Amino acid sequence: MPDLEGIGDAVTGGLVGRAVEPPTGRVEPGHTSERNCLNCGTPLSGDYCHSCGQRAHVHRTLTAFWHDLAHGVLHFEGKIWHTLPLLVWKPGELTRRYIDGQRARFVSPIALFLFSVFLTFAVMGLTGALNPGAGETNVVNEIAKELSETRTQIDKLEADRAAAVKAGRSTASIDSGLADAKAKVSALESARERKLGGPAQFSDDTPGWIRGPLQKARANPELLFYKLKTNAYKFSWALIPISVPFVWLLFPFSRRFRLYDHTVFVTYSLSFMMLLLVTGSLVALALPEIAVVFWFVPPVHMYRQLRGTYGTSRSGALWRTVALTLFAFIAVLLFLVLLVGIGAFD
Repeated sequence: MPDLEGIGDAVTGGLVGRAVEPPTGRVEPGHTSERNCLNCGTPLSGDYCHSCGQRAHVHRTLTAFWHDLAHGVLHFEGKIWHTLPLLVWKPGELTRRYIDGQRARFVSPIALFLFSVFLTFAVMGLTGALNPGAGETNVVNEIAKELSETRTQIDKLEADRAAAVKAGRSTASIDSGLADAKAKVSALESARERKLGGPAQFSDDTPGWIRGPLQKARANPELLFYKLKTNAYKFSWALIPISVPFVWLLFPFSRRFRLYDHTVFVTYSLSFMMLLLVTGSLVALALPEIAVVFWFVPPVHMYRQLRGTYGTSRSGALWRTVALTLFAFIAVLLFLVLLVGIGAFD
């Protein structure tokens, strides 16, 4: 059954993005026309109140309400269509223009990041990529099937051995086969116990603060995974402060670029990577052989964003891309450690 909560999250993400990044546009059909601001009563002289900033015109029709909802979720108006093409093909230009103050035409980094997070988890939920239950069930079923086949083999070998003993023939080869089959059964039963959350074994010198969380994880791995997924959703913003210091390391002695520049760079980059993950997941459903191409996109995107944002040379952007790729893996690892720590010790 589809993850309906994921759909709700995508809608919520669009609304949050719209709240963070309100449109700069025009008065829509179906909106009222007022002489005084309906919020503070100030006389109006334009599309927005110069005192409190509220729109001069407010809608009071159901059609306009759904129109606003569509804009909130998908941003049909200009900003998203100005932002996405640059994010995909000229990410450095987008980042630099936003840093330099061109804000009205583009979705802000944090608004795009929020929507990308919600969209990513919605699509992953719908495609089952964040649901390990099916995979675990398949493994347990395969183990059970192999156990049944091996026990049937043991029954046959024991019958053959009994017949060989009765006929006075040697049973050495049969005994060897029986020993192997019984060892296989023992191994399969142990594997099944681990998959079903059997008791974990720890040495006496294992610290209690480690033993407790590990025992909980072994006893209920699905609960742990659920906590990881929930925490990844809640703490996705932590990827930004985790990643910014690594980008700073690429320009440690530069006075031209500040932490703000690096933060905008990281936020737009993370937004693109999540949107790439969404696209790759959808493509993999229909054309799995093509999905492997998406693994080569991030370094190319990093290179183009570095060159456009910081104005580096080709060689400077190249070695920074290699370093940033390594830093990205480290940042993701740190984020996973954070999630495991929160999930295990919760």
